[in-house]
Amino acid sequence: MANSPIGNQWKTLDTDLNRISHIEYATAYVSRPLVAGGVALAFIGVAALVGAVILGQGPGHLAVIFAAAFGAYMAINIGANDVANNMGPAVGAKALTMGGAILIAIVFESAGALLAGGDVVSTISKDIIDPVSMQDAHLFVWAMMAALISSALWVNLATWIGAPVSTTHAVVGGVMGAGIAAAGFGAVNWPTMSAIAASWVVSPLLGGAIAALFLALIKTRIIYQDDKITAARRWVPVLIGLMAGTFTTYLALKGLQRLIKIELGQAATFGLIIGVLCWLLARPLIRRQSEGLENRNRSLKTLFGPPLVISAALLSFAHGANDVANAVGPLAAIVHATQFGNFAAQVSIPIWVMIIGAFGISFGLFLFGPRLIRMVGDQITKLNPMRAFCVALSAAITVILASGLGLPVSSTHIAVGGVFGVGFYREWHMERRLRALALSPDVKRIAPEERRRRKLVRRSHFLTIVAAWVITVPAAAAMSAVIFLLLNAIVD
Repeated sequence: MANSPIGNQWKTLDTDLNRISHIEYATAYVSRPLVAGGVALAFIGVAALVGAVILGQGPGHLAVIFAAAFGAYMAINIGANDVANNMGPAVGAKALTMGGAILIAIVFESAGALLAGGDVVSTISKDIIDPVSMQDAHLFVWAMMAALISSALWVNLATWIGAPVSTTHAVVGGVMGAGIAAAGFGAVNWPTMSAIAASWVVSPLLGGAIAALFLALIKTRIIYQDDKITAARRWVPVLIGLMAGTFTTYLALKGLQRLIKIELGQAATFGLIIGVLCWLLARPLIRRQSEGLENRNRSLKTLFGPPLVISAALLSFAHGANDVANAVGPLAAIVHATQFGNFAAQVSIPIWVMIIGAFGISFGLFLFGPRLIRMVGDQITKLNPMRAFCVALSAAITVILASGLGLPVSSTHIAVGGVFGVGFYREWHMERRLRALALSPDVKRIAPEERRRRKLVRRSHFLTIVAAWVITVPAAAAMSAVIFLLLNAIVD
């Protein structure tokens, strides 16, 4: 029967169907990456259409249409790159799934942008360019267009190579490069640029040091105690209260400026009150949650999980409120210049521009964000809820300290610096324990080659990210200058 004509026909049919299945799988594999690009292009087209409908056929409407498209492109890149820094540690610590992290980030980033986003933005990105050098509104429009395009392209390139960079610094570099191309080196406010350059070093080092200090505190006061659960009942509410107070201050300074104007001292006082209240509320909650837990490190992770999720959501809200305005600032400046025929040091951001920024971030995060989230959360160093909590708390504290010192820091540099700080502290701590064990005659010594293999921070990622940080401003500036000259030549 197996060799009969009917049997051979069935065998041939099975072979053909198997080939068709392989073709379908291959087609799906090839077309899957194209879906994300197609959705992104559709959103960019919708943004351009919105700009055309709102401004109609007024003067300079073509510039606004192109600016709206590139503003949407920039927002997509922010979602793909910048947002990963807030959600990466929580995902890497397995306190959140990738889907849960994306959902929380989309909701809180959009809420921060639309509810508490800055309604006024400096069109020349915090006084980087002297307004006197930009008297011609036509020149100003093309300079802002070049800054928008170059910063978006640079962030896209950084995302492609897997490097989390500061989108704000990319915008700063783009504005600086276009300003130099338009009005020369004398147009740049070099003291401001020097402060920004200093922040490249200060913010990641400060964020890493604070994260390492908190990890050392958790290790000595909780993890290395004989009775870990009792120690956790004492210290976890303190850390939760500190987190609540810190994020209250952080949000008051960085996320609620549109709703209420508040000084650093007032924000710190309000944060202290909220922190004490949360400490009092957390004590019975942690005691109840810790009942029946075994005296082991794995039990501690359940106590740090919920505070870590809350901190990630608050970081996303503050990021949406603070950084979206910086990203769509050039677009808002172009809209103002084309509508009124002049430019201003500060302009109001139209609501439709903020909507483009908020929705663009959501699309970028959903379509392209998982890669950077995995890299920050899992591929730099191994994170658990305690270590990730230290990173989130360090990010908020560092921003507050920098605000008090007047330093223009990057939330990206701080968050990733916190991850590096946790990893390098773990390396140092492991080396110290190995040296102590080596003094014992009963312990087998570990060869230097094996010690190097056991490094807890991936040096390849470290070098790639630091290099991307260093060249972000000059690379965006060079690209912006070339784009400005091309736009000016084409239009003229």
